[in-house]
Amino acid sequence: MSLPSGLPVFPGTVSASGQPATLGVMGGGQLGRMFVHAAQRLGYFTAVLDPDAQSPAGLVSHHHIRTGYGDEQGLKQLAALCAAITTEFENVPAAALQALAASRPVAPGAAAVAIAQNRIEEKSHFTASAAESGVLAGVSCAPYAVIETQAQLEAVPADLLPGILKTARMGYDGKGQVRVKNAAELAAAWAGLKQAPCVLEKMLPLKAECSVIVARGWDGRIVGFAPQRNVHVDGILAVTQAYEGNMPAALAQRALAATRTIANHVGYVGVLCVEFFLVDDGSADGALVVNEMAPRPHNSGHYTMDACDVSQFDLQVHAMAGLPLPQPRQHSPAIMLNLLGDVWFDAQGNPRTPDWPAVLALPGTHLHLYGKTEARAGRKMGHLNITGADVAAVKATARQAAAILGLPGLEDI
Repeated sequence: MSLPSGLPVFPGTVSASGQPATLGVMGGGQLGRMFVHAAQRLGYFTAVLDPDAQSPAGLVSHHHIRTGYGDEQGLKQLAALCAAITTEFENVPAAALQALAASRPVAPGAAAVAIAQNRIEEKSHFTASAAESGVLAGVSCAPYAVIETQAQLEAVPADLLPGILKTARMGYDGKGQVRVKNAAELAAAWAGLKQAPCVLEKMLPLKAECSVIVARGWDGRIVGFAPQRNVHVDGILAVTQAYEGNMPAALAQRALAATRTIANHVGYVGVLCVEFFLVDDGSADGALVVNEMAPRPHNSGHYTMDACDVSQFDLQVHAMAGLPLPQPRQHSPAIMLNLLGDVWFDAQGNPRTPDWPAVLALPGTHLHLYGKTEARAGRKMGHLNITGADVAAVKATARQAAAILGLPGLEDI
């Protein structure tokens, strides 16, 4: 595949009309902020479209277009400013990305984002990817049923229960998900979700969770990072472990191959994260089950900012701008600790200032706060990357930092 018209966009260049090379992002959250920082380090100007005047990305960008994601005038302004455009989260309307793509390279494209917006489409994509290549043999979805009608609800096989009922759209960080043990609970849960289209997934004996992040260019070249192992607490990522031996080598290779296949199946361009479950199937290592994909950089890849010579955000910039994609090299073992707004409150719920001096005095700590001025329970406020010369040292420091901040998720690490 050849590059779209106007690519590559080289950093630091100025057009004949005097417009500096500018990259745009739909969405102004923390992922957009870190994308903006990566683009600016290379010398690009940046533009953010987000309705929030205090959006983390908008506050640090050269241009902040304060409109809704579907606003026609806002989209025209973004297209006029930018040579290429990306998105920082999957719930940007696919139609808006399609409109932008009429005049500018957009990565990832609307079709790929639309798949990630709908769990039903997503599971169909995973199944089709497996059938097309065979690489996903042994990496299937969890057994599931689609529930969009009363008849489908009543036809759910008994062996899918207990299960997890998930809304097909707008579910993330544990939202829009209900655990159900039997048919009565399933019916009640679907009613509680206002009979929205849903997917029921069979509960599996979970051993661990992992994710793989890759970047695919316009020319089809794929580079990526080794799989990282994740710990979730209450449906939100708490800890990422990124070092050799964090999961069995054969499973790590299978997860990476599966992710590449999923990206290739839709001609994906940009950074893609695919999440997997490691389940107990009676074998020594367990088996992989593909869970979901995120068409963007991912929380579990934040360690790459300090543990690798190229971060996931650097790759996002390279991919969308048509620059060469370097294969990242991880130079240090790492653990990432997610910092939610809970850290800003004590056990009685009183506001407090986290003990940053104690944390930053620990060796190999790298604090990243997202510029959000209001802390709330469950709100992603930042992350702490911990790197070191060896895994034992990184784990020891992570435990110390977690104890200081009162963070969960390290009990078994």
